[in-house]
Amino acid sequence: MANIKSAKKRILVNKTKAERNKSVKSGVKTAIKKVYAAVEANDKEAAKTALAAAASALDKAAKKGVYHKNTSARKISRLTLAVNKMA
Repeated sequence: MANIKSAKKRILVNKTKAERNKSVKSGVKTAIKKVYAAVEANDKEAAKTALAAAASALDKAAKKGVYHKNTSARKISRLTLAVNKMA
């Protein structure tokens, strides 16, 4: 354990931020799963609404710095491609 006051504070702050990041990542993963589930079920309307929610969640995560902006863009692109491939 750290002895310096600022180091102790850093540990607490990092723990808080890690929990927040974990929550955001979990939400994004859930949104992505909903899109792929709708694609598997061949439900185009549900897939489009889930895609909008997932894209929003990914953009917010990138804005907060949880995901790199290119990672977020790549995931959105792949989700959009999956939804658009549905005939």
